[in-house]
Amino acid sequence: MRDFMAIRDERIDAYIANAKPFAQPILKHIRELVHKACPEVEETIKWSFPHFNYKGMMCSMASFQEHCVFGFWKGALMQDPHNVMDKARENAMGHFGRLASIQDLPAESTILAYIKEAMQLNDAGVKLSKKAPAKQKELAIPDYFLTAVKKNKKATHTFENFSYSKKKEYVEWVTEAKQQGTQEKRLATAVEWLSEGKSLNWKYESC
Repeated sequence: MRDFMAIRDERIDAYIANAKPFAQPILKHIRELVHKACPEVEETIKWSFPHFNYKGMMCSMASFQEHCVFGFWKGALMQDPHNVMDKARENAMGHFGRLASIQDLPAESTILAYIKEAMQLNDAGVKLSKKAPAKQKELAIPDYFLTAVKKNKKATHTFENFSYSKKKEYVEWVTEAKQQGTQEKRLATAVEWLSEGKSLNWKYESC
């Protein structure tokens, strides 16, 4: 019998170990569910976060400052009989929303069933249809955020050359702070990291 444990990727062990304490049990739980539903799964790191492949890309997970995400590469094609998926999300990211604890995930039986459906799509060779490039959304950036960033030339250069998604990560991280003190501290950190050319999740991208 093939030893499926041998195809676990040590880079994912490192990714989980470097994640925030709240995120580690979530990532470990998702990983085990994927292996339980699909013993043949192959792990890898793609775009700086963990992916699980089975006859092609199948699903992925990622950890951020205050939440995790889990999604399916072909989520837009899945049936979603329990109506728990956010299909408006980009492929392979965040189909179950922002996960701050294991309790934010659907029931284990539901996730296992959805993983098996994702396997069936890959077994059948179903392809995602190619869509026309979506029109770039305009990111709403608070004046106080821009003012702080523009005081630092290096931070301004980095921010202006970042992709929409990387800009959004910084803006949301700062604006979602509930306390003004926390918001000011995050903004200062954001400017510091931007001045060093770093994305918000630079620590994980180095894994």
